[in-house]
Amino acid sequence: MPRAVRISRNEFLEDRQGRTFADVLNDPEQPFDEVLAFFDNGERQRRMEDAETHHDRSALSGVVRELEGQPAIDQFLSSKDPRRTKRLRQAVGVVVRIIMERRGWKKTGKKGSLGVRANVARGTRTPGAYHNTGGLAFWFLRAERYERIDGMPFRSVKERAEESARLSEN
Repeated sequence: MPRAVRISRNEFLEDRQGRTFADVLNDPEQPFDEVLAFFDNGERQRRMEDAETHHDRSALSGVVRELEGQPAIDQFLSSKDPRRTKRLRQAVGVVVRIIMERRGWKKTGKKGSLGVRANVARGTRTPGAYHNTGGLAFWFLRAERYERIDGMPFRSVKERAEESARLSEN
C-alpha cells in the first residue's frame, strides 16, 4: 500500500489550481487546516482509492460522510455565506486531486454524483441553504472521478454490458 500523501499549505499553494484558492487559505474562519489534517491519513486515502476501484464511485465518496461529520467543517458549511462555502468545497476537490495524482491516479474528466440538491432559489445567500436532500453527502454535490494511470483492475459494469450486447448480436 502506498504511503499516505501529506499536503502542506505551501504545497497546496504551489499547485496550479491550489494557488487560485489563496483566499480560502488566508481566511482565518475557513477550516482549511482541518481539511488538510483530515486527508493526511493513509486509511482515508485507501478508502478514496477503494471507492473508485471497488464501488465505481468518486474518490471523495469514500470519505465524504466522515469529512462532513468533522465539527469545524460542518459548522462552517452550515453557517457561512454560500459563496465562501463553495470555495471551501472546491478547495477540498483540489486536495483530493493532489492526493489521487500522487498515489498514481489521473482525472477522467467526469464527475460522480454525491447528492441531490435541495430546491434553492438562484442566488440565495442564506447560510446553509445549499445542501442535499438525498444521496451520499449533505454538502457536496459532485466530485471528480479518477482512474489508475496504469489501468483499472476491473472493467466497469457499463463496459461489461456493452460487450455482452455485442456478443448477443453475433
